[in-house]
Amino acid sequence: MTTGPLTSERTEAPAARAGRWCWGTRLVVAAGVLWLAFTLAHRLLSGRTWLWTAADLVPPIAFLLVPAGLLAVARLARPAWKLVVLLAVTALLLGAGLSGVSPTAPWRDAPDAPAGAIRVVSWNTEFWHQEDDPGEFYRYLRAQDADVYLLQEYVFLADRQPRRIDDLARLRTEFPGYQIFAESELVTLSRLPVVSSRTIDALPWMSAATHSLPPGDTDFPPYWSVKTLRTDVRAGDRTVSLYNTHLPVPLAIDRNPFGGEFHRIIREQHGRRQANMRALEADLDRNAGPVVVAGDLNATRAMALLRPLTDRLTDAGAETLRSPYPVTWGFGGVPLWRLDWAFASDGVRVHEYRFDDAAGLSDHPAQNMLISLSGKDPA
Repeated sequence: MTTGPLTSERTEAPAARAGRWCWGTRLVVAAGVLWLAFTLAHRLLSGRTWLWTAADLVPPIAFLLVPAGLLAVARLARPAWKLVVLLAVTALLLGAGLSGVSPTAPWRDAPDAPAGAIRVVSWNTEFWHQEDDPGEFYRYLRAQDADVYLLQEYVFLADRQPRRIDDLARLRTEFPGYQIFAESELVTLSRLPVVSSRTIDALPWMSAATHSLPPGDTDFPPYWSVKTLRTDVRAGDRTVSLYNTHLPVPLAIDRNPFGGEFHRIIREQHGRRQANMRALEADLDRNAGPVVVAGDLNATRAMALLRPLTDRLTDAGAETLRSPYPVTWGFGGVPLWRLDWAFASDGVRVHEYRFDDAAGLSDHPAQNMLISLSGKDPA
């Protein structure tokens, strides 16, 4: 009389156990859900709020590696492997364009440079030669033998504050025959004829409401509002605008991340980054000629802040860089981010683009490019 109930109990128990996920399956599914949610949030929030700044700094390659990792372990979550695959593929489709990875890069073949091509070098000097031997610093610069130099961080740092410097006499001595323009923390040198040079001031886009105004106690206001120096140079019968740009850093890595000052700086820097990019955008929209924008933009391919440039211009490395994942900056000795960029408009052909090791003089490599111009100047 007890056989029926006993048999039922014995057959239902395994079925009930089969309906429950083990901890490994739950972990994999949770990872898939969280990463998809993060990717969606990044698409929606990057560049729109300072609250996303820390998340904005995730290495872009993560948008490719994390979904790939989920796909690799999907079969281990047997009861839910199809769900894991769906989550991973969706995240991959949403995030692949943010990864900065180009699988075809090793097979690129850059176009040959014509006679008269222009050598342009852009470099974040890391506070000029404050902690380096000036002689070695200038030997490095001269060795680049560029027609135009776009140099950033023409300042010293003292008590965590930028300090003006005046190294123009040494620059003139080291670079005879070059015209030199120094504004804010930017220096442009050109041995090509210069048509004009002027700053792109972001102050009209700054306000107390966005916490973006220069600090009230600063004795160097342009350092905060002038992050682009535009110089128009003549090359043959063409004029090209070279934008020497250094966007503000998103946060202060030397501050306590649990302190109020850390988050105050993030909020202020977000406003300044947005203001300086809008000022640059406005000038680009008024410029009908060929342009090159180059410098330390403190932005990765995954950041929406870079979108105004990627929407208007072409990455200088699109036809020339052979690294599938080019990087220019690292933290803790691990290079994971590309923060240094060069973009070119139609009418500018990039024949060579590479990152030159800074020989210990900076934490950024020098961007070294060879360009030529086509077409005619706009009427």
